[in-house]
Amino acid sequence: MNPTKLERLLNIDLKVSFNNIYGLCDFEILKRKNISLNEFVKICKDKNIKLVQYRDKINNDNIQIENLNFLKAKLNIPIIINDKLNIIDYADGIHLGQEDFHKIHKDKKIAIKLIRAKIKDKLLGLSTHNEVEILEANELDLDMIGLGAYKATKTKDVSYILGDKISYLAKISKHPVCAIGSVKCDDNIKNVHFNVVGSGLYED
Repeated sequence: MNPTKLERLLNIDLKVSFNNIYGLCDFEILKRKNISLNEFVKICKDKNIKLVQYRDKINNDNIQIENLNFLKAKLNIPIIINDKLNIIDYADGIHLGQEDFHKIHKDKKIAIKLIRAKIKDKLLGLSTHNEVEILEANELDLDMIGLGAYKATKTKDVSYILGDKISYLAKISKHPVCAIGSVKCDDNIKNVHFNVVGSGLYED
């Protein structure tokens, strides 16, 4: 079986590689903890992070583009943007939520065609929270799914905590699974390919 686009980019076999670290670069958290992008880059290298998602609800697009260019120049790994389709040209991919898809089109199969027309063959991830959403995602041209929340989180108000059920749900997905929600770097979650770690990157 040929490697997927994601496997080629990361040079890993996701059939046998699990709980890789997917770093969340949340600009608001960096600012609150007084951590520079340079320091974030060092953390990524120290922790052998495989993917980075850049999330920024504070800065304007020009500053976000500068920060994306900085991360891409300093890190030899894919940099994914959160939500911002309008600046996809400066990232290696995008992660969208269920509501982002709905804003584009109520029919996910039409939404994905419109998204793919915009992003071409860049990486595309979609948040999922339950069996129905995973089964829907299985029919879509995605590179990975986010699945959560694994545990309660301080940064988002979530009403769905999956806990140990996440491993069962992850097994249903035909796409690589990224666990979201208070995930730690050393969490060993069965059937999960990536631990999406935010605040946990700064806790030793």
